[in-house]
Amino acid sequence: MSDLRQAALNYHALPKPGKLETALIKPCESQRDLSLAYSPGVAEPVREIVIEPTNVYKYTGKANLVAVITNGTAVLGLGNTGALASKPVMEGKAMLFKRFANIDVFDIEIDCSDTAELIRTIVNIAPTFGGINLEDIAAPQCFEVEKAVQAQLNIPVFHDDQHGTAIVSSAGLLNALEIQNKQLEHVRIVCVGAGAAGIACLNLLVELGALKKHITLVDSQGIVSKNRNDLNRYKQSFAIDTDKTCLAEAMENADVFLGLSGKDILTEEMLCTMAVNPIVFAMANPDPEMDPKLAHQTRSDLIMATGRSDYPNQVNNVLGFPYIFRGALDVFATKITLRMQIAAVHALRKLAHSPVPAGVIAAYGGDALVFGREYILPKPNDPRLIHVIPKAVSQAAIASGVAQLDLI
Repeated sequence: MSDLRQAALNYHALPKPGKLETALIKPCESQRDLSLAYSPGVAEPVREIVIEPTNVYKYTGKANLVAVITNGTAVLGLGNTGALASKPVMEGKAMLFKRFANIDVFDIEIDCSDTAELIRTIVNIAPTFGGINLEDIAAPQCFEVEKAVQAQLNIPVFHDDQHGTAIVSSAGLLNALEIQNKQLEHVRIVCVGAGAAGIACLNLLVELGALKKHITLVDSQGIVSKNRNDLNRYKQSFAIDTDKTCLAEAMENADVFLGLSGKDILTEEMLCTMAVNPIVFAMANPDPEMDPKLAHQTRSDLIMATGRSDYPNQVNNVLGFPYIFRGALDVFATKITLRMQIAAVHALRKLAHSPVPAGVIAAYGGDALVFGREYILPKPNDPRLIHVIPKAVSQAAIASGVAQLDLI
């Protein structure tokens, strides 16, 4: 058993199993405390909520409570583990919400593969929460679930595997393009991985200015082209007219590689055929599509990002979802709009241009962190994130007309 494996098991098991517990925020010691907290006093806020449902935000913890929900069909890089085995990951997600944005979370693992039943279950439990974070639900089911649930609810519903990945990677890519003196509307993009994250990344990049005619999507069967008859409607949106069939052909003269697939998909030969000043986002976890050391040995003009914390330019969703929800919850947003997502992209992008606090530099070994080839995104422990991202998201929610600031 490796040291890391044993340390991870010990971390989760000792001294108390799991990563979460609930805590009291009101006194519960005296007889009067009990009469206020429960019977008979609790009847008073109940009556107030019956009279005016929005009073639930005034008298309960709903406004700061998010559900992290999965059915365990696409857990990390482990695949369909099932609901029960997904619980450590959902507890971990909850931990990050609390640590970075002080948002309370209940993790909910639903043992259900039927789309209609899953939607119905989520909608039925939604009154408890101020927001819902969908997690590790396989594509294309995840697209259908998010759309249907959001349509029936007036609280934010956000599938982080889609939009969190898209927001953080887009911010990093815009900065990388700036450094490489390239414009998003002109670059040729190859994306490997046509699941939830891949499709969402491409959709957001198009909204930011990328052109579909410059995008090549590659799945496990090869290039997503109009010659194929095995494409779901989400892939069909990016199907192109081409006689090319494989990744190696797609990579010729490409400016950008987006990897959301698996280990060692991108070869030295493919990297060599990319355009001058290429950008590689190899985001598969835990093993990227190409080893960063090998990539830099192959191309000296490269900017590279991965999903790993032990290399520069980590594309980490924790830079996004806690702060996006914080901004949405702070103004009682009914949904997370495209405008709010784009606001998060630009706030995150701009933050990487600013001088890094000394404490962050010290936490990363004292090496200089200056906007450039090895610093295109802020570090996860940057204390400025909580002040910058939520504010931008809240302002965008207000501008989008989805904020309900008059609730309490």
